[in-house]
Amino acid sequence: MSSVQSISDDPKTPLLPLQNDSNIIPRSQSFNSPFKSIFTMNNVFILLGPLSSTVICLCVDLNGSKMSRNMLAVLAWVFLWWLTEAIPMPVTSMAPLFLFPLFGIASADEVAKTYMDDVIALVLGSFTLALAVEHYNIHKRLALNITMLFCGDPLNPPLLLLGICATTAFVSMWMHNTAAAVIMMPVATGILQRLPDDTSRSDKVGKFSKGVVLGVIYSAAIGGMSTLTGTGVNLILVGVWKSYFPEAKPISFATWFFFGFPLAVLIFFFLWGILCLFYCSKGTANALSGYLDKAQLKRELEMLGPMDFAEKMVLIVFSMLVVLWMTRSITDDIPGWGALFHGRVGDGTASVMMSTLLFIIPNGKQKGEKLMDWNKCKKLPWNIILLLGAGFAIADGVKTSGLAQVLSASLDFLDEAPYLAIAPAVCLISGIVTEFTSNNATATLLLPLLIQVAQTMHVHPLFLMVPGAIGAQFAFLLPTSTPSNIVGFTTGHIEIKDMVKTGLPLKIAGVAVLTLLMPTLGALVFGTNSPIHSDFQHTTVPFY
Repeated sequence: MSSVQSISDDPKTPLLPLQNDSNIIPRSQSFNSPFKSIFTMNNVFILLGPLSSTVICLCVDLNGSKMSRNMLAVLAWVFLWWLTEAIPMPVTSMAPLFLFPLFGIASADEVAKTYMDDVIALVLGSFTLALAVEHYNIHKRLALNITMLFCGDPLNPPLLLLGICATTAFVSMWMHNTAAAVIMMPVATGILQRLPDDTSRSDKVGKFSKGVVLGVIYSAAIGGMSTLTGTGVNLILVGVWKSYFPEAKPISFATWFFFGFPLAVLIFFFLWGILCLFYCSKGTANALSGYLDKAQLKRELEMLGPMDFAEKMVLIVFSMLVVLWMTRSITDDIPGWGALFHGRVGDGTASVMMSTLLFIIPNGKQKGEKLMDWNKCKKLPWNIILLLGAGFAIADGVKTSGLAQVLSASLDFLDEAPYLAIAPAVCLISGIVTEFTSNNATATLLLPLLIQVAQTMHVHPLFLMVPGAIGAQFAFLLPTSTPSNIVGFTTGHIEIKDMVKTGLPLKIAGVAVLTLLMPTLGALVFGTNSPIHSDFQHTTVPFY
């Protein structure tokens, strides 16, 4: 070691090693190496992006709309790179920053602004809190408690999976889906850290790890369906309903809960069954029993000791943030504390404000030391931030380019659909669109269109609007479909094929549950079987 150090410190030592004759590659071999490095499958995937956009620009005509055609070309380019992972996903996420200006869709400033908005501020603040939870091992304490409560004796992997998913769904009922996934993912990975790594673990352990991560991200989405405050889509539905039909009975918190909670419970049990089928095979209990022994878990929990001042303060700050999220905007009748600021604040405002407190409150360990410092925040997942920004840029581009209007023309077939087939058809359409745009953008785009279709068909508007809003939350197939999916994808435990394998049957199950509940429970709760009110028939619906 000393000889190596002395050589490296010698100023006469060359920066690059000298080439020995023994290391010289024969000319015949070096001649072919550039071609071998160029003609790779990865480079083929890279070329697919620009080639697909070129073909669309030359061959596709969307009613003569150049902007819509160009936006479709950009979508093909970006999504092919995302799906094939031809270049790193965060780098692909920056592609709209040069593709949109080059294709004339938006200016550089307009695109750049979509990469920082209130939702991204929400994620930044939430991740800062999550890092604090992880730094003080709060997630380990929670993981040990959940594991002890649900692991069973002897170990029961399906029961443990149920406990993790149910906890995530309950948390997601009262806060944003992304925040719920951000908070619960360290808890899930805290449990998975007890298992061996990729090099030494069995296939059953690897499958169970995938099931846990998928369970967290999908439970966060399902739990958010049950309450108005659980996701922005439900609030958009309420806002659109009040805007277009001000004389109609508003959708209250309780009204939605009576429909949304049973819907979420049924879909949740479908999720649990799918996860158990794919990721909890017969020998999983034996494979996990050596790492999740209940007596050992109890000893580790006792070793953590009682919670100290820093842990309690982090939990207090987090609890305050949950309360702020829950009470910022409740219902139309109960506006929440956000009304005091005339709509200028958002969930990101509260998230960043409370995370800032972590840099102010002392940790009670050393003089002048705070709960968090910037060095602890170096693990902030900027790749997620870029991925979110790309999603928002694409959603905005689909709307402003006119591609949204072109796509909405495909809804005309609903006029001839049978009555009982309307709800699943609308839900399926919304569920497909939401895979390529944000949930909120899908709801904002489709709900006014569905109102127009409902008036044409002379059916109750909520009979189409509720399936449209629910379908917008069935973003189960792609990491970019919703931020909570990205949270799970960046753990490294799952791949896109795992999401498709689990998300496709879950989406089908969700459509089936809505098909059953909308004409029955939906008719009872929303009165969709009642005669069409005159206001519904004569209201003029503006289009975006």
